Amino acid sequence: MTAEVDVLVIGAGAAGLAAARAVLAAGRSVVVLEARGRVGGRVVTDHRLGVPFDLGAAWLHNAEDNPLVALADQLGAKLVDSDALRQERTLVGDRPATEAERAAYDAAWDDFTARTEARAVADGPDCSVAEAAPRGGPWDATVAAWQGDIIAAAPLDRLSLRDFVDTALNGGNRLPEQGFGTLLARLAEGLPIRLSSPVTRLAWGGKVAVAEGAFGTLRARAVIATLPTAVLAAEALRFDPPLPPEVMQAAHDLPLGTVAKVGFRGADALGLAPFTSVDRQVRPGEPLVAMSARPFGRDILACHVGGDAAAALEAEGDAALEAFMRAEVARRFGAAAAKTLRDGTIVTDWLRDPFARGVYSHARVGRASARGILAEPLAGGRLCLAGEACHARLAGTVGGAWWSGEAAARAALAALR
Repeated sequence: MTAEVDVLVIGAGAAGLAAARAVLAAGRSVVVLEARGRVGGRVVTDHRLGVPFDLGAAWLHNAEDNPLVALADQLGAKLVDSDALRQERTLVGDRPATEAERAAYDAAWDDFTARTEARAVADGPDCSVAEAAPRGGPWDATVAAWQGDIIAAAPLDRLSLRDFVDTALNGGNRLPEQGFGTLLARLAEGLPIRLSSPVTRLAWGGKVAVAEGAFGTLRARAVIATLPTAVLAAEALRFDPPLPPEVMQAAHDLPLGTVAKVGFRGADALGLAPFTSVDRQVRPGEPLVAMSARPFGRDILACHVGGDAAAALEAEGDAALEAFMRAEVARRFGAAAAKTLRDGTIVTDWLRDPFARGVYSHARVGRASARGILAEPLAGGRLCLAGEACHARLAGTVGGAWWSGEAAARAALAALR
């Protein structure tokens, strides 16, 4: 490994890959040190079910301005418009919702958006999303569970309303046929990446930074660290000198939520069309399971649960999470249908992953400004933090992480000049 480079990138997730590509494009030397034995960070495609299955991020959100859409096109990677293909099925108990119930459900989504956006722009201090959201209607708890536990990965009462509205997704979605992790792995090809090389100490106080770990030492004129906020907050990497107090506070103010996913084979027996999304009406406090069946016609069912329910199930272990999902399938489709799901499932564990410690970030109430603080270059750009939590518009998305990595690279390159 080169003993000294212009820019060191810590982490080979989306932000790290974007930063490394930008540095190389500028004609500067770069090395990426990745703690895991693979690239992709919280984006990885698994093939244990015999077909591509994304353990983490799966969709390219806000496709109209997502930088990864154009990059996928350049690579010839097939993306499909999942919004156009998706067939939605909503249950009330164990029966399909009526036309009138579906209309009421749609109206509840519109009411949620209208009320939260109106409250966000009104005068007054920030509040939680729960405080602004409608409640009491027959579908309000279901919409709240979607918007909080599933989409934001945390309950609405912990989310800053201003950050929630600022980062709300309003564009189309694309789904990579071979998996999002596969796409990122292709974008990593040719980059100088050293795997299984966690950095344990980063001395960044002088004109040249020194990274230390089991790999030895590496000197760099600028550093881009793309650690998730939960890893930063836990001080898993020792910065010397320590990061400024306001930066550490920002990391604590942008915690990662939890979403757990279980992938089953045997979805063909459920009688669902390809790209079917299945949910059901839930009561206040009841966990919502989002199901996606037969993507690309594959014999796969992906079940998601988020928030506190996901955290509790992950703490119990894989068997408890799988059993919970099987019971939910039986509730919706009957015990006989649930038995058609074959053994050999995939169960995610992002909360237990020491290099992730969660899925994606949300801002605590009153701390929407934390994203800007975290993204501000340090030492004139010689140390930059990057990742989805640093993007003020597309936080929580791979596209946001990519944009953040490119912004950090621009700041680091400016510092070199």
